[in-house]
Amino acid sequence: MNEATVTAARSPSADQPRPVGPALRRGWSGRCPHCGEGRLFYAYLKVVDACSVCGEDLTHQRADDAPAYLTMVIVGHFIVAGVLAQEDWLPNAPPLLSVLVWSALAVAVSLAVLPRIKGALVGYQWAMRMHGFGGPEAEAL
Repeated sequence: MNEATVTAARSPSADQPRPVGPALRRGWSGRCPHCGEGRLFYAYLKVVDACSVCGEDLTHQRADDAPAYLTMVIVGHFIVAGVLAQEDWLPNAPPLLSVLVWSALAVAVSLAVLPRIKGALVGYQWAMRMHGFGGPEAEAL
């Protein structure tokens, strides 16, 4: 038995089922996808190495650019829809005011949604045992 297999066997959640829904909700709220108690982030987007409550190893997460991409897609759809609707509702609105309002709204919503999407993605990776979260590749190492 190699060291990776021993480590995977000692993991707090090595053999337990991992439902995706609760893991997504816990990640969305910035909590550990395993226990839902410990904090997922120690800074704005920095994921903790391990949960302070249950000890789940979270170093395996590989969110990369996916949270930023999904945030742009989601926020972009709402902002573009709002801009187009505003053209119908307030056709004589000053262009500079519209640009400032919609730009500020896009930045604020993006900053609010980005860590939630990253947390949900980390929760999904944990639930699906991806990237070494107790999946087959952890045993193959």
